[in-house]
Amino acid sequence: MTPTTSLAARPAARPTERVAALELARQALIYGLLCLLAVIFVFPFAWALLTSLKSDQEVFQFGTWLPSVWHFDNYTRLLTTSNLTRYFLNSFVVAIVVTLAHLVLASTAGYAFARLRFPGRDALFALVIATLMVPSQATLVPLFILVKHWPLLGDNDLWGTGGFGMLDTYWVLTVPMFATAYGTFLLRQFFLGLPVELEDAARIDGSSEFGIYWRIVVPLSGPAMATLGIFSFQNVWNDFVWPLVTTRSDVMKTIQVGLAQFRREGSTDWTLLMAGTMIATVPILIVFLLGQRFFTRGIALTGLKG
Repeated sequence: MTPTTSLAARPAARPTERVAALELARQALIYGLLCLLAVIFVFPFAWALLTSLKSDQEVFQFGTWLPSVWHFDNYTRLLTTSNLTRYFLNSFVVAIVVTLAHLVLASTAGYAFARLRFPGRDALFALVIATLMVPSQATLVPLFILVKHWPLLGDNDLWGTGGFGMLDTYWVLTVPMFATAYGTFLLRQFFLGLPVELEDAARIDGSSEFGIYWRIVVPLSGPAMATLGIFSFQNVWNDFVWPLVTTRSDVMKTIQVGLAQFRREGSTDWTLLMAGTMIATVPILIVFLLGQRFFTRGIALTGLKG
């Protein structure tokens, strides 16, 4: 290479180096922001975990991050002095039942809106979607009255009077949560993206509509079903207002209502409250970790067509 050629190549290399430096700076900025967000989100969890292992005197001592003595006995004291095991079991049973029922009802309704032809289908689906605009607080009182006057339950007569209906039972914690407009919409959008040719081939082979739904549509809908299942489990597990309003006896309380009992007027047992909070987060973490692969695929695929 001649000196003239070498000098001519140098100006062209400078823009390339500048672009590489800018790209490196951009990547460093992105990763820096991601690390900052990670710290912001992890900090409350870390504070709660460390607080659950402190003594009562260390909780609000300034500058004390790590416990001077690790009080693992806080968890033992929590389980022996409270009914947390019962609260945990109630929440687990309710969350599992509601999640399974929600998947069944939302998938069947979503399939009907996506594939079946019947009069008023689009108008009915628009009505379902319209309910998403109604805040849950607005339906709390009407729903409470409905479950309280449910016929033939809780000493109620045929007209729904004389007793308490579904109140303070597993019925009131599960049945009202079985179906949601969001679940129907989510699965309907996913079903619209599935190849119609597979269903047509099944019809030619003599399969019924339910057979198509059960043998073809459901197996192909793993990502969307996992996404809805995670959302449903999380919402039911974290629900506080509805169990608080509809349950009275201690044996029917869920874990969120049970944890609220540690906040008393004038004092709060923060070590036990944080220990209970740590226990309450375990099922959510397990469910998300088990369904993470399907969850990310479901978020990416749902709603691409429709």
